[in-house]
Order: sequence, then structure tokens, then C-alpha cells
Amino acid sequence: MTLEINRIQPFPDERTAIVTGAGAERGIGRRVARKLASEGWSVVAADIDGAATEAFAAELTAELPAESGQKVIGVGVDISDQAAVDAAFARIDAEMPPIAALVNLAGIPSPHSIFEITSDIWDKVMNVNGKGTLLMIQAAATRMIDGGFGGRIVNTASITALDGGGTFSKTGYAAAKAAVQGLTRGAARELGQYGITANVILPGPIDTDIMGGTLTDDRKAGMSANIPLQRVGQPEEVAGLINFLVSEDSSFVSGTSINVDGGKHMH
Repeated sequence: MTLEINRIQPFPDERTAIVTGAGAERGIGRRVARKLASEGWSVVAADIDGAATEAFAAELTAELPAESGQKVIGVGVDISDQAAVDAAFARIDAEMPPIAALVNLAGIPSPHSIFEITSDIWDKVMNVNGKGTLLMIQAAATRMIDGGFGGRIVNTASITALDGGGTFSKTGYAAAKAAVQGLTRGAARELGQYGITANVILPGPIDTDIMGGTLTDDRKAGMSANIPLQRVGQPEEVAGLINFLVSEDSSFVSGTSINVDGGKHMH
């Protein structure tokens, strides 16, 4: 397929979306993978916990109609390690349809205050959230360019990047997620000529385990105090936005940061 830059470029019927951070049972990644599979995508569920992604891939495969022809695989990968990323993409190249979307959800929190951050903590937070996002973009975008039909990249920052810290993640995490915003804008500017869009979402409090464990009713109430919708978000609500951002319908949306926080931050 040849890219026609002056019109909306359709994706092939058989195409792959890579979703990182898909290992956690209550995480956003699994909701996104399920949503995209329901929309006809073949899916790579990627996570540092390879066993968890393989089990999830088998579960999701069993849910798909046999006649769909879609493929789902689980891939274990440390996104901050170049050799691991290369190995993961070698498998994806061998087993999956062409890559048309990358959803970077993998990340790690950091509850450390500014005086508690050590060099090792800083490096780990930056490597996973920042460098890992970059390495995945480099690998996926190279293949999107070779495919000749463009593609979609969705990265994940956090409203913590806007307010400098929250109830759980603090300064290091805020800095790393602010870096992801800048990385996304750079990717949008440089990759647009190939029909590749890049956008970043900024979730607010979402009912997952990343904020120090399952949210109790009391914690939810506290987090909801300054949210106009007066509740925390659900992973499915984030998945719905991502589904739009990787679709052909979002073909002229790029370089944009979208808050998913119930109206807590308005701009």
C-alpha cells in the first residue's frame, strides 16, 4: 500500500495494535486490548510480566469468533531495554499482521518526595516512563513507515505532569510524565510526514491498582473532592478514548494532550 499524504489513509483490514502495560489484571491495558480486539484489531499484549500477558492473550483469543482471523499474542518485554524491545518486535514481525497502532500504557509510579529521590530511583522512573516510551515509538514507527499506510501512536502521561504530584505519585513521576508530553509532540511533528499521528492522554484518578493498591471508598471520595463529575474514572472510559485515537476517524488529530480526569483540569 502506498501512502497518499493528501487524503485520509485507510488501514488494511488485517492490522496490529501493540498495547504495553497489559499485564495487570485491573489495569487500563487489558481494557484497551479487549476494546481494540472488539473493533477488529489483532493485538499484541505486552508487559514486563510475560506470563501474565500470555495467559491474557489466550483468554482474549478464546473470546474472539474463530472466523475473525484476528491474532492475539502476549509478549514479555522490558520496554526500557533495547535488546528486549528488539527481540519483542522480531517476534511481532514474524507472527502478526502489519503494525498500525502503538498504545504506550506501561509505566511505573513513584511515591517519593523530592528529598527522597535517589539517583537509582530517578533513573528507573525515567527509564521506564520516558526511555521505554521512546524505544517503543522508534521500533513501531519504523515499521509503520515501511508499511506505507501511516499509523497511530498514543502515549500516556498523567495529570500529575500538570500539578506536580498527587496523593500517591510525586515529583519524579510528574517529571517523567511531563517528558512524555514533550516526546509526543516531537513524534507528532517528525512523523506526520509519514501519515503517523501521535497523541498523549493524561489520566486523572482511575480505578486501578497503580496508585498503591485497590482504591477504597474513602480514598475514592478523597480523590473525587475536586472533580466536577464527583467520582474517579474507570479503565473502560480511558479505553474508549484510546479506541478513537487509534481509529481512522482520528486521522487529523495529532500532537494533542487530552485530559481524562472528569474535568479536574480545564484548559
